[in-house]
Amino acid sequence: MDRNVIIVGIAGVLVGSLLTGAIGFYAMPSLMIQEDRSPHDFETTVELFEEEVSGTEWSLVTTHDLAATMDKHGHDVEQVKVFELCNAGHASEILAGSEERIVTPMMPCRVAIYEKADGNTYIARMNSGLVAKPFGGTVTDVMEDAAAETEVVIDAVLETPPDEASASLAVARPATV
Repeated sequence: MDRNVIIVGIAGVLVGSLLTGAIGFYAMPSLMIQEDRSPHDFETTVELFEEEVSGTEWSLVTTHDLAATMDKHGHDVEQVKVFELCNAGHASEILAGSEERIVTPMMPCRVAIYEKADGNTYIARMNSGLVAKPFGGTVTDVMEDAAAETEVVIDAVLETPPDEASASLAVARPATV
């Protein structure tokens, strides 16, 4: 075989591998984190999210108000809250196995609601179903189920028409005099 053909072939494989790696590297953030623009303002999105979670088997463990925390330290940022959600059934499946505990740094599940400079409100979360795939077994099964259930909650928030959101929240929080 001709030496030039071998060199060109090896160079082609190397360049192709580098391009594939670079494309994968820059595509990863959009695959790992999912973000949707809410049709509602920040407060309404937060209230709808909390309301939707309360109607499921998930519990709201805590809420981190990052804007308030930053304000305490002299930094002014747009509104952002991070919600920690737990489904005891799912968590117990992960915690029951010794090897599965490697994913506990990702527990509980987190969903962020924040404003951007464009004035819109967004909901973001880790793509747990994708992140879980390499682990296999129980971790994949549980995290895929958790991701699907979290998406149902988020979809309900995103699909609530603004006029219905205002009406349902007005009933939930009576006007003060």
